[in-house]
Amino acid sequence: MEAIITLNSISRLYTVGSETIHALRSITTTIYRNEYVALMGSSGSGKSTLMNIIGCLDTPSGGTYTLKGIDVSHMTDNELAEVRNKEIGFVFQTFNLLPRSTALENVALPLIYAGVSKSERQERAMKSLSDVGLGDRVKHRPNELSGGQRQRVAVARALVNKPSIILADEPTGNLDTKTSEEIMVLFEEIHRKGNTIIVVTHEEDIARHAHRIIRLRDGLIESDLVNDKIRSAIDNKIAVK
Repeated sequence: MEAIITLNSISRLYTVGSETIHALRSITTTIYRNEYVALMGSSGSGKSTLMNIIGCLDTPSGGTYTLKGIDVSHMTDNELAEVRNKEIGFVFQTFNLLPRSTALENVALPLIYAGVSKSERQERAMKSLSDVGLGDRVKHRPNELSGGQRQRVAVARALVNKPSIILADEPTGNLDTKTSEEIMVLFEEIHRKGNTIIVVTHEEDIARHAHRIIRLRDGLIESDLVNDKIRSAIDNKIAVK
């Protein structure tokens, strides 16, 4: 298996006044290409800090982070921004869509930063929206879409640059149960097409869709286990074939 993310003794310290907070303490793990991983933990466990480091939104205080064979631990903000735009697609709980822009314009936004021509931006954004079932909603603005449709636009935007990794932070936090399940089915479809997916969540119902569950507590990995139910289902499908 090809390692896509390698974290070695990652720590993250914050100084608040005279107090030093250890958000992460010596995190070591590897995530492989086309894995589907859930990062779990209660508030204060360090999962959001770890997500920020994996997503190249922050750098560690100690240790090394290798992404696709490149050490990104000590990159400048501009270098990290370039890595983010090329390698990582983000999906957030609050959707983070531009309210005055259409679905098509929202999805095309990362391609502007990547320097893609307007005609290619339109074509790729259209395809990305069609892939998430919103080919008939391209001209709608966020306030004309349901919560589930807005999250699908966010997923389409995350996919449009063809990133190595989809990083989803509480992606169903603002959705009802039925819509949440629909979004998680969408993630399963994306995973089957070859993407590496990392979902950050505190909800067991959401984590159970992942093939591997990493639980954090007090800045440490408490457990890192294969989801036996998913693995059994996969094994059964292989046996049937």
